[in-house]
Amino acid sequence: MKFRSKIIDVGCLNHFTRVVNTVSKLTKSCVLRLTRDHVYFVLSGKVSTGGVSMWCELLQVNFFDEYQMEGVSADANEIFLEVTPENLSRALKTAQNAKSVKMKLTKKNCPCLTLAAELPSLSSVSRVVTHDIPVDVIPKRLWQDFREPQMPDFDVSIYLPPLKTMKSVVDRMKNLSNYLVMEANLKGEMNLKIETDLVSVTTHFKDLGNPPWGDDGSQTVSQSREDNLMAEVRVDIRKLQQFLTGQQVNPSKAMCNIVHKRILHLIFLHEDVSLQYFIPAVV
Repeated sequence: MKFRSKIIDVGCLNHFTRVVNTVSKLTKSCVLRLTRDHVYFVLSGKVSTGGVSMWCELLQVNFFDEYQMEGVSADANEIFLEVTPENLSRALKTAQNAKSVKMKLTKKNCPCLTLAAELPSLSSVSRVVTHDIPVDVIPKRLWQDFREPQMPDFDVSIYLPPLKTMKSVVDRMKNLSNYLVMEANLKGEMNLKIETDLVSVTTHFKDLGNPPWGDDGSQTVSQSREDNLMAEVRVDIRKLQQFLTGQQVNPSKAMCNIVHKRILHLIFLHEDVSLQYFIPAVV
């Protein structure tokens, strides 16, 4: 089992750092899945018991100038590592002006993801800062727990309003309640609502548009659903705020799927990154 990679391009390094920073804001621990073509950050929370789950997918060729990996075996050419993303984020922060950054899987006192940043130097001798980030190697028998989550059978899919606007609204609502209701329909309308014994507040958005999921043969919304019929989900407002606060991916598309009174499925799409986040409903 081997892994080594190298980033030289500063734009790629900054982009990778933003992705890791986003993941570190969403979870204290996650699984780093390495394949020949992709790098994944996975959080496999049990939605049925109130946990959030996350699936972040990167196309490695768009980030790494060099990338080599050998999985546990020829028929299982993958590596699964449990990692603390905050540790990786801190290491990358010291490498922002680096001429290159190398990452490889090493064996010290324990398995480590070793990051070596070659920093600019006034002398002819380069300075290399090395970080050893402890990881746990996940055995193959547990891999099935960290596979890509299936797209839920949603009732409504809708594009999100500008994220800064949405975050501002959620930040204000958090001061009034611990829970938020998000509702949307197939006419591109979305409402954010809180209701308590003392106050009821609703923010309306319209003309957001609905993603054309059926155009490429993928999942479609039930055709029997009336366009103006709202699907809603009540969620922990802190989990939604955490997601909106943490994201640094700057998505080209941001959307959400609502499974009525069950799941809020948020999706951010960038040219070479996709981030999915599942927040379960609360009663």
